[in-house]
Order: sequence, then C-alpha cells, then structure tokens
Amino acid sequence: MPTVVRMPEVLANATEAVIQSWLVTEGQEIKVGDALAEVETEKAVVELAAEVAGVLGRLIAEPGATIAVGDPIAIVLAPGESDADLDANPPADPTPNTPDADSDLEVDATAADPDSGAPVLEAASQRESAPVRAAANQQTAEPEPEAPPAVSPDTNGTRLFATPLVRKLAGERNIDLATVTGTGPGGRIVRRDLDRLAVVETAAVAPAAQTPKPAPAAAPVAAADGFTDEPLTGMRKAIARRLTESKTTVPHFYVKADCRVDALMELRRSVNEAAAVKVSLNDFVLKAAAGALVEVPEANSIWNDTSIRRFDNVDLAVAVAVDGGLLTPVLRGVDRMSLSIVATTVADLAQRAREGRLKQAELEGGSFSVSNLGMYGVSEFSAILNPPQSGILAVGGAAPRPVVVDGELATATVMTVTLSADHRVIDGAVAAQWMAAFVRRIENPLTILI
Repeated sequence: MPTVVRMPEVLANATEAVIQSWLVTEGQEIKVGDALAEVETEKAVVELAAEVAGVLGRLIAEPGATIAVGDPIAIVLAPGESDADLDANPPADPTPNTPDADSDLEVDATAADPDSGAPVLEAASQRESAPVRAAANQQTAEPEPEAPPAVSPDTNGTRLFATPLVRKLAGERNIDLATVTGTGPGGRIVRRDLDRLAVVETAAVAPAAQTPKPAPAAAPVAAADGFTDEPLTGMRKAIARRLTESKTTVPHFYVKADCRVDALMELRRSVNEAAAVKVSLNDFVLKAAAGALVEVPEANSIWNDTSIRRFDNVDLAVAVAVDGGLLTPVLRGVDRMSLSIVATTVADLAQRAREGRLKQAELEGGSFSVSNLGMYGVSEFSAILNPPQSGILAVGGAAPRPVVVDGELATATVMTVTLSADHRVIDGAVAAQWMAAFVRRIENPLTILI
C-alpha cells in the first residue's frame, strides 16, 4: 500500500513549516532514515528523515510551500508498486473525525490560535465522539453535509487532492470540490480556492439594478498617520512567545560587575599577531565564562521542573543577531576548546545563522548564554533568560573610565557585565561566586589560555 508522508511537528508547538528543498526525486528508492527534504522552521533548517522504505512515488508539496503540520507532502510506494498502482489504489486519508492510528492528537480545523490563526491540537481522549455530537445537535440543527474525501474522483475519473480543512469548509458551504480548480502544490485544492469561488459567486448573484449604499467616510490611511504595520514573521512570534514566558514565569535577579580589560586587550593583540585565526574579545569572554562554570559547577545547571539538572560539560549559547530576530546557537564543550577553535566555531555558527542554515540540534541545549552588545556602543544592559537555561551574561562595550588604583585616580579600559540568573537554580551567593571567578579570569587573561 502507498504511504502518505506528512509534515511532522519538527519544532515544539509549531503549526506549520516550509519545504526548503527536496533531497530526493520521484522514482528514487529510499531507505528508512534517508533524508527526504530540508524543512525550515521558525529558527532552523531540519532534515526530514524517511520512516518507511520504498520508492518515492509522488511529491505533493513544492519547494517554498508553507505546509501545516499533518498535511501530506509526499507519497511513498511499497516495493513492487508503481505510479500506476498509486492512481488505481490511492492511499487512504483519515477524515477530520478519525485520528491517525499512530497519534492521539488531531488538528481541529475549527479551533484556531487567536494570535497566529494556526490550528489547535486537541487530545483524542477529550473529544466527544461523532455519534454523541450528532445526537446532541439533532435537537437544534440540521446535520452538516458530509465532507468529501481527501482524494476523491470527479465525474471524469480524475483525482482531487484537498486538505481536511478544505473538505470541512466545502461541506459547510455546500461546494462540490469537483467544480473547483486547485492552485496548491500538485493541483491540491487549498482554502484560497474556496474563498475565491465564494467571491465570484457573490458577484454573480448580486442584483445589477441595486444601487449600493454610500460607504461611510473611511478613516485616514496608515501612511497619512505616519506608520506601517509589518506582519509578524514566524521567528518574531517565537521570540515574543519565549521571552514573554521567560520574563513572566522565571524569577530573574541580576548581578553586575566592572572588569578592567587593559591586560586582556594587550594579550589579544599579541595573540592575533602570531595566530593564523584571529580571535575577538567575545571569544575570550566565552572561555572565561566556561572556566567560571567549571570553577562554580552549581551554576552549570538548569531548572527541570522536578529536579535541578547539573551538567558535567560546559555548553554555551551565543546570541547572534540576524535579519528579523535573534538566534542562539550552542557551542558544545567550550571548557575543552582552545581559543582558536572557539573563534572558528563561533564564526561558522554566526555565518550559518545569518544564512538560515543552522540545524535544529545546534539551537538546543546549553545551560548558559552570552550576549554581547559592546560592538554597538552599548555600555551595559540586562538580558532576559532563555529557558530552561539558568543564566545569561550581558556584555557591554570596553571603554576608558576613571578608576582608583592604590588610592589614586587613574584611567583604565573597563567593561561592564551583567549576569541574569534564575533564582530557582542559582542562589545569590552562587551568582556572586561565579561572577568573581569570571572577573578574575578576564583581569588575569593568561589564566584563560592555561
């Protein structure tokens, strides 16, 4: 039997994703685990692996298409089957009231997230059965027309592809899908086709002699008011959701310190004169933060609801500004990396982040983040935690400031850093110990190289 490949929920709470590119072609033999496509989520590009072996019979979704979670994107033929078998024996598509056997969740097309308009997943155990709903509605309303199947023949014997949402809307509007021309990938009927049909029918039945009432005076256009509404991207929605959750549910507290970095900047100049790989001030900061986490292991932890998870290795997330948002790729085992490897790895992750080529695994994990705005002329700031991480270090710019040395006024290059900590995991004394260990390494930079 042919198998329908559906868009998986590649990212927690995601409702849709984009097929960036197909890595296979129709007619190609595939094995379990083979990469079928690159799927772009809110923050990363994920490879979609095959879960069944066979021959790729048909690609339903085109590259660049935005597909809802659960919608079909391809069809895999079993060994020995051909494309002709696919037309003669199309794979069954469960109706909206019949969840997949492999899942206890289904998409309720009538319930949508008020912010994103995306379908809401509803637990099968919490749904009323179709007969119960029908019995309850018989008292007050006529039964709804039965929705046509996902793949149904029209009068000419051809096959129609339509999403469950389209089938439901077509039933509600008494639309025969055989009369609708699909404009989606592979000729699939999508919602805009039904909406377009409704507009055409409304125009056709409108009385020609009826004089429309004059419209009320329109409000001033947005341009006249001096603003433009820019639609939210998936990344911006994810950032808003995550940071709102963090700021409202995680008890933040802050520890600030001033670091004298004259010796560090002199060491950096010496290193860059001799090394093939140029290192930045931020690379030293990452190594100093990793060393402080090794010295104060209580800070190398995350909140885990029922426990506090402490890590043996130091994995640090680095904030990278990209068009339209911010990404935090994770460096693994920073405590064991040399300074040059840190510099090379950060440069690679930052480049791929800006090009949208990060993998999902590169955005997961870590107990701690570093966010540096010093290159923008920022003197100091406080950052919001990235749950479930327990700390984030906000790094300001290094600049000459007056300091007191041996009781006398002098000038030094000073960098202000602010630690935002999750008080559920890190107590005030632990945060102070970590900050002291970090400052000690920054002001004695040879300890970073040892």
